[in-house]
Amino acid sequence: MKALTSGVLRRLADGDFHSGEALARALGVSRASVWHAVRDLEAAGLEVYKVHGRGYRLAQSIGLLDRAAVAARLGADAARYSLEIRDSVDSTNSALMALAGQGAASGTVLAAEWQPHGRGRLGRPWRASLGEALTFSLLWRFARGAAGLSGLSLAIGMAVARALEETGARDVALKWPNDILWRGRKLGGVLTELAGDALGPTAAVIGIGLNVRLSEATRAAIGQPAADLSEACEDAPDRNRMLASVLLELGRVLAEFEREGFAPLRKEWQGRHAHQNARVTLTLPDGGTLSGHARGVGEDGALLLETRTGTRRFHSGEISLRVNEEGR
Repeated sequence: MKALTSGVLRRLADGDFHSGEALARALGVSRASVWHAVRDLEAAGLEVYKVHGRGYRLAQSIGLLDRAAVAARLGADAARYSLEIRDSVDSTNSALMALAGQGAASGTVLAAEWQPHGRGRLGRPWRASLGEALTFSLLWRFARGAAGLSGLSLAIGMAVARALEETGARDVALKWPNDILWRGRKLGGVLTELAGDALGPTAAVIGIGLNVRLSEATRAAIGQPAADLSEACEDAPDRNRMLASVLLELGRVLAEFEREGFAPLRKEWQGRHAHQNARVTLTLPDGGTLSGHARGVGEDGALLLETRTGTRRFHSGEISLRVNEEGR
């Protein structure tokens, strides 16, 4: 995002009218430059009202991310995180992976107002316009290798679900392996990427996206039933508060996971499992499918699928309620 576009956004974020003349004077630019910046905001998905004689106003105010506000919410735990907030970044995970390779410390957090090329699982795009979501990535360094981190994405999902409940969301459920659901619709997701030696240490970059207040245009672009926090909490929570709540819970869960793995969290995770004991179809990485009943997960986070030939374990794949009776 251009510096001028960011400056205009920060002045319009309050949801009030601001004249082009006042914006130009405050930012030291021409009114034409302000107009171009407004066009950039519209291209990023924001709806901007333009009224002759009154100026510009956002259709909805936006509570922008603020480092000091997050630190205040973190309290004594603020020292364990190094938070950077950017107006825009193609992908917080990609950017943080690069920082991890340059030696960034465990606890480094990169949050963005907008991700034009945000990524979800299996390379799918993450769709949200400016101010519609909370998107950030956290770097956490483990002494062990990747093989010893089985169930990490599930543990992270647990932390997010707890934080959402603390901020007023109810009926939050988890879909194996990394989706956050609210009443059957996708509320958010987790994308965990690992780098390091086979025996350790390992750098885990944990990407989290949560829908806060989605426009109808964004819902249509997502292509699947979606929910947001304005519904789940009956009003959209402050994103700075939400970010701090998730970071605090992640710190607790990751410390426990580092000591004991996923096993102590298994029972609680299964209590939140959206498809526990339901008949599902598992789509495998090679494109094949297998039907059965989801019987939860093992102590390592593997999906336990009861099929006609017995219960089988899977560490990858995607489940849905669409049943392929032929199975495999």
